[in-house]
Amino acid sequence: MFRKIHPLLLLVAGFIIFRMFTLSLYPLIDTTEARYGEIARIMVETGNWVTPQFDYDVPFWGKPPLHTWISAVGGKAFGISEFSMRLPHLLTSILTLIVASLFAKRFLLSVPLVGLVLTTTLGFFVASGMIMTDALLLLGMTMAMTGFATCWYQNSRFHAYIGFTGIGIGLLAKGPIIVVLIGLTLLPWLVFNFGILKGAKMLFQRIPLVSGFLLSMFIAVPWYLLAEQATPGFLNYFIIGEHVLRFIQSGWEGDLYGTAHSEPRGIIWLYWVAIGFPWSFFLIASLFSEAKRKKIFKSSKNERFAKLNSYLICWLISPMLLFTFSGNILAIYALPGIPALALLIARFDSSVKFYHVLASFLTPVLMVVYLIWFIPQISENKSDKLLLNNADEKLPLYYLGKRSFSGRFYTSGKAKVVKEWDGPMELNSSYYLVANSRKASNKGLTEACKLISKNTRHHLLLCTPQ
Repeated sequence: MFRKIHPLLLLVAGFIIFRMFTLSLYPLIDTTEARYGEIARIMVETGNWVTPQFDYDVPFWGKPPLHTWISAVGGKAFGISEFSMRLPHLLTSILTLIVASLFAKRFLLSVPLVGLVLTTTLGFFVASGMIMTDALLLLGMTMAMTGFATCWYQNSRFHAYIGFTGIGIGLLAKGPIIVVLIGLTLLPWLVFNFGILKGAKMLFQRIPLVSGFLLSMFIAVPWYLLAEQATPGFLNYFIIGEHVLRFIQSGWEGDLYGTAHSEPRGIIWLYWVAIGFPWSFFLIASLFSEAKRKKIFKSSKNERFAKLNSYLICWLISPMLLFTFSGNILAIYALPGIPALALLIARFDSSVKFYHVLASFLTPVLMVVYLIWFIPQISENKSDKLLLNNADEKLPLYYLGKRSFSGRFYTSGKAKVVKEWDGPMELNSSYYLVANSRKASNKGLTEACKLISKNTRHHLLLCTPQ
């Protein structure tokens, strides 16, 4: 006989199915999603699985390749489309959900509640269906923190190695930042609870650090060496530039692939509120209740899992500790701590009422509003998919000045660039020219070419040789 399924688990399954349904309902968005989607498409086309390419024969040094690999696998298996490229990231998020649920089960927490909280936090819900690095970093972080906690409390070296496997995944997903985030979780937790010397001694006694890090290196280092061998200069740019200069220099000018995101220092804490919505408000509200606050920070020596709350708190705030003094950040950088939010709320699940469960519907409701209201605007402002639907694939197509990533993706890399308009090009056939709104008003261009369609960014023109 089948056991009765918990109603919250049915909700979790429903939200996941709904998110899967949305994957093909909107185009790849410039610049991040369309850029990563195009890099994955080029990987499928060229068969070069070692070096992600920013353009044909132009290496992409900005991120390791794991997110490109999984998108490329999706594209190769199901054909190049929004759904096939996004699906692997949804599956990655489902794995994260499973790992967090195993943490909950190991430490006697409510698995259904953890699933509901994690699935319906805004950051997790969005990242689960976007072509980005963040879903994989989140999986690596969750595996690491789950593995280390299980090893610490239940003396399971096997789970420690699962944790180090998570570090290897993080190194291939986003780089050394995974080690920094874990360090900013474990070190404050050890010092606060045990002191520096005792904490360090316990760490070496309970966690197989040497063999564990060797496992992490075994997973990640071969690709780093192959990447440097294939394109010398990668390690200097990625390790020094992306992980040091980007962090300390607001508006870092060394970025090869765009502009750095200059934000006020400390804004990551406000971003966390948004990424953790609506459950971040639940936790904040709980801090104003003395009874709930004591339960959150309770760490009795007689408790079976003593100091687990502080472990989760350190995990939760580790991204904010890292990025508080950085100006080059995005809101999604707060995501690695979100599973800790779900687990922490599950520690005092008796405080979760029916209206809190109803509030969790806000996230998918916002997604519906997004699809109905904002997708038409995004199709106009952030993607050239609809614009290019009006072009005959048999004719050549050029961008005047600069190609958009979505333009490259939706023409399968066939879109070329002309830097300036010096009159009609001497070609044997008609051709399309995509120009931004300002350049499209050029009198000579409008006289020589016919307007086919336009969006708020670009005009699609059909030009006929004289």
